[in-house]
Amino acid sequence: MRDYIDVTGKNEDEAISKALAQLGLDRDDVSVEVLERAKSGFLGLGACPAKIRVYYGPEEEEAVQEEPPAPPAPQPEKEEPRPTPEKRPKERPAPPPEKKKERPAPPEQKKRPAPEKPEKPEMQEAQEPPAPPAALGEEVNDEKSEAIKTFLTGLLEHMGCTAGIKVYQPEKGRYKVILEGQGLGALIGRRGETLDAIQQLTSYAVNRSGGSRVRIHLDAENYRAKREQSLQHLARKTAGKVVRFRRSFTLEPMNAYERHVIHTALQDYEGVTTYSTGTDPNRRVVIAWNRGEKH
Repeated sequence: MRDYIDVTGKNEDEAISKALAQLGLDRDDVSVEVLERAKSGFLGLGACPAKIRVYYGPEEEEAVQEEPPAPPAPQPEKEEPRPTPEKRPKERPAPPPEKKKERPAPPEQKKRPAPEKPEKPEMQEAQEPPAPPAALGEEVNDEKSEAIKTFLTGLLEHMGCTAGIKVYQPEKGRYKVILEGQGLGALIGRRGETLDAIQQLTSYAVNRSGGSRVRIHLDAENYRAKREQSLQHLARKTAGKVVRFRRSFTLEPMNAYERHVIHTALQDYEGVTTYSTGTDPNRRVVIAWNRGEKH
C-alpha cells in the first residue's frame, strides 16, 4: 500500500498546496483523491471544507504482482517392470559381406543468381511531395492566408528554421496551417509547447489586423494526430487504474484542447467521471471513480 495523508482546505487547490508543502514534494510526485468537495453553504451556514487524500511513494501498480501458478502435484512414481531374462539364440555363422554398389555422383546443380533486391519504397516516397489530406481540399489563397504566410515566414527566418507553409480552409472561419520540411522537431518542442506558442502568436498577429476573427490550427509532421492518439491511450490506461483501485487520479497540466481530448475519450467509459481543476497554465484533468455505478 502507498503512504498517504488526509488534508483539508477551503477548496481542492488549497488542500493540495498544503499537502505538497507538508510533504516537500512536487505535484507530479503524488496522486490526489478527492474525498469531500468544498461546500459554500447558505449565508455561511453549513459550509464544509474540501478534504483530499494525497498518496506518495512507489506506485501501487508496481507492487501488484500476479500470483505464480501452483506447482503441479507430485505424481506417484511408477514401478519399473523388472527385466525378464532374455533367451540367447544360438549363434549362427555370419554371412559374407556384400559388396555395395557404387551410386553415380549426382550432376552438379548450377547456382542460381540471387534475386536483386527491390528499391525501398520509403526512398521513393520520400522523393515525392506528400499529397494534402483529402478532408482539407485545395490550398486557399485569400487575405487571411496571405497574412498567415507572411507572418510565419518572417518568424521562421528569425528562428533560423526553414519550412514550407501550406494553408487550407476546411470550414469558414477556420484555417489549417501545415509546416512541411525536414527536422521540424525544434518547431514542435517538448509536448508541442513551441508549436502551441507559434500558433498563438500567429493567431494574435492575423486577427489584430482587423476584419472577422478566425481560428488558426497549426501542425507539423502530423504531430497533432499523434499527440491525440497518445492522450487517448493515456486516458484509457488511467481510467483502468481508477476502476481497479477505486480512487481518483490527476493527470499532468494540459492546455484546453488536450483536456478536451481526455474528456471526450472517457465520456462513455463506465465507472469513471472526469473534471478539470486548477488554473491555466497548470489546469489538470482529474479522472475520478464514479461511486454511483456498480461493477
